[in-house]
Amino acid sequence: MPAGYSFRPRAWAVALAAAGCAAGIGLGNWQTERAAGKRAAAAAQAPLTLRGELLAQHTLYLQNRPHRGKPGYYVVQPLRQADGRFVLVLRGWSAVNALPPMPRGDVILEGVRRQGLPRIYQAGDEPAAGNVRQNMTLGEYAAWSGLSLEPYVIEQHSGLVVTQPPAPPDSLARDWPRADAGADRNESYALQWYSLAALSLILFFVLNLKIGKRES
Repeated sequence: MPAGYSFRPRAWAVALAAAGCAAGIGLGNWQTERAAGKRAAAAAQAPLTLRGELLAQHTLYLQNRPHRGKPGYYVVQPLRQADGRFVLVLRGWSAVNALPPMPRGDVILEGVRRQGLPRIYQAGDEPAAGNVRQNMTLGEYAAWSGLSLEPYVIEQHSGLVVTQPPAPPDSLARDWPRADAGADRNESYALQWYSLAALSLILFFVLNLKIGKRES
């Protein structure tokens, strides 16, 4: 009497397998898109050279930004270019007790564009006062400073070249994370989610495929 097989999954098993497969594929696609977006952003970053005057009176300090285990700030200043346009510059990191002197006169700097200022988790609303903040958007900075800004931020990568007077020492740290940082991790997560989708299908077939007996 040869052995036969039967495959009669119940409705709840079909629904569970479909949900697991759909979730795995959807989350895998999401992580894949995040990785692709980071790599595209890194590829699109072209260095820019800007010249103008940094406005010390509108300096912003983004607090709670540790660097190599030390507490500190991100220093942010607007640059007034020769044509009168203002662009916000994310200048670098400074230790709490070692804020750098502010340059005067025309400066030349290099950097890359980014969509906005870096943000960290913030519990509740922050009082809108002073030049030390946890987070700030471009719109909030424009309202706070009264300046009409370009719709992007320059992440400074070079030290300043000051035309006049002589430049003060620039102690700001600028080892910024790469735009594609975390892309490898996103791809690893995507593989895990795709594996979950495949496992859902395998378990569905294995657990619902039964060996029975039939008469010849």
